[in-house]
Amino acid sequence: MTTRHARLTTQLGELTAVVDEARDGRGPVLVGLYFPGHWTLPDGADHGPEVDPADEPLVQELGAQLDEYLAGERREFTIAYELRGGEHHRRVWALLEAIPYGTTTTYGHLARETGGAAQAVGRAVGANPVSILVPCHRVVGADGSITGYAGGLERKRRLLALEEPAAQERDALF
Repeated sequence: MTTRHARLTTQLGELTAVVDEARDGRGPVLVGLYFPGHWTLPDGADHGPEVDPADEPLVQELGAQLDEYLAGERREFTIAYELRGGEHHRRVWALLEAIPYGTTTTYGHLARETGGAAQAVGRAVGANPVSILVPCHRVVGADGSITGYAGGLERKRRLLALEEPAAQERDALF
C-alpha cells in the first residue's frame, strides 16, 4: 500500500493530509484533506501509516500553500491532487473546482448543472475528499445561508469571510 497520511496544524485547526501514488503514474498526489471529526470519509477510509510532514514534500508544500491561503496571500492552489469517487460525485466536484475565489453558488444551481436532485448534489459536495482545495465551502443554501460543511459551520464561515474581500472587489467593478 502506498497510501500514507500526515497531520498539519493550520489556523483552522489540525488537518489530515492523505497522499497516494497517482493512478496515472505521475507520482504522489493528495487524495484527501480532512478536518478532525470529518463527517464524510470515503468507504474503507484507511489513510495508511502516519508519516512526518517533513518527510513528505507534497505535504510540506501543501502546508505552505494553506498558510498563504489562510493569510489571504493565495487564491489558487497548485498542489497535485486526485479526486476518487463515482461518476456523479466527480461531476459535482468538477463544478466545485470551477467556482472562483470569492464567489458562492447554491446546491440548487449545481443540481441544475448536473441534472440531478439537490439532495444528491449535497451528498456529493459533502463527500468532497479534498477540502479547501476543492472549494466546497463556496456552496451555500438557496437563500445564501451557511449550511452543511464537513469541517463544521464555523470553519465554513471563516473560509467565506477570508474570501469576502475578493467578492467586494468584484462587486465594486459592476
